[in-house]
Amino acid sequence: QVQLVESGGGSVQAGGSLRLSCAASGYTYSSYCMGWFRQAPGKEREGVAAIDSDGSTSYADSVKGRFTISQDNAKNTLYLQMNSLKPEDTAMYYCAADRGCSAAVVDFAYCGQGTQVTVSS
Repeated sequence: QVQLVESGGGSVQAGGSLRLSCAASGYTYSSYCMGWFRQAPGKEREGVAAIDSDGSTSYADSVKGRFTISQDNAKNTLYLQMNSLKPEDTAMYYCAADRGCSAAVVDFAYCGQGTQVTVSS
């Protein structure tokens, strides 16, 4: 059974940084495509970043140059380093996994419960 547990969210001021983590279990981590999406109140889910099993990455235009997705296969853990945070980054952030990266991150087969990120101006 795939389980994804996010951590690392919190409240920061604009310009600050946070690192989100996602601990994965129940499957062969290194063979899956992993990603992050977010959802703000009253808004649709938005794909943030993804990383394929070969290490290739992709980012939403809104976070390029500020966010970095990475993973530690030995620890079955996914990360999202978020720098230069803006108030518009405020949202619940979710870790997601799927067998491949063909689908959009928001449509991945598995996701966690989310961790809240709040950025104040």
